[in-house]
Amino acid sequence: MTVAVIGAGAAGLMAAGAAAEAGARVLLFDKNAKAGRKIMITGKGRCNVTNNCDVQTVLANVPVNPRFLYSALGRYSPADTMAFFEAHGVPLKTERVFPVSDKALDIVDALYYYVKDLGVQLLFGQAVEDVLTANGAVCGVRAAGGGPPPPPRPPRGGLKKNHPPP
Repeated sequence: MTVAVIGAGAAGLMAAGAAAEAGARVLLFDKNAKAGRKIMITGKGRCNVTNNCDVQTVLANVPVNPRFLYSALGRYSPADTMAFFEAHGVPLKTERVFPVSDKALDIVDALYYYVKDLGVQLLFGQAVEDVLTANGAVCGVRAAGGGPPPPPRPPRGGLKKNHPPP
């Protein structure tokens, strides 16, 4: 099965990685030249990763319709998020949950190499213009721009995981 994911932000990177882990061939499209651009500005460049609390505490602090989050948080809790980044080479600290380095780039790099190591095809500079359907089912996407994806970048920031140089 081939899966197309549109957008290389935090959700798109995680979705692409999960699909690749499940055995799908994954194409990750993003109109930008790099992954995780908005992640870089969260937490004043430090990236507030999650809240260090249980699911019930998260839900108790959602002002409108917390039921919407029950299923998602039941499947992937704040503790799961923290474990994911620790396992991908980003030590965390918990004044709030930030990378120890205080660099959002470490979060971006962890997500980038998560999908890259799983063989996700990264298509940067490729804006998806249309989702193609046939007989009520998605059968493809039409993208414009770009050309070939840029070469893999070396890890930056404080990642501990070893990756071969480009």
